Amino acid sequence: QVQLVESGGGLVQAGGSLRLSCAASGSIFSINAMGWYRQAPGKERELVARITNGGSISYADSVKGRFTISRDNAKNTVYLQMNSLKPEDTAVYYCMTNMGSVYVMNYWGKGTLVTVSS
Repeated sequence: QVQLVESGGGLVQAGGSLRLSCAASGSIFSINAMGWYRQAPGKERELVARITNGGSISYADSVKGRFTISRDNAKNTVYLQMNSLKPEDTAVYYCMTNMGSVYVMNYWGKGTLVTVSS
């Protein structure tokens, strides 16, 4: 019913930038929030950034000031602009959307790999 497809990952040197995109398709309705999570080898999946339908934005402390989340509601797309990348940012980045009113559910993309070389 709902599909999330991430794109924009790749290999970049420390200090460089990448822009991730996530397009939602299918039975899209009542999006409460969209966000980006990441998981590095041997670590738990962690929240990177999220934006609610009301426009509230939050970031992990480790990325605040370097990453920017934005959305295009008409396209059901969320973006993550990543600047001043560090090797510690290397991870698989996953898109997530929380959707529903009476019935609420999280949907996940399959992830896109970001590798930052030192």
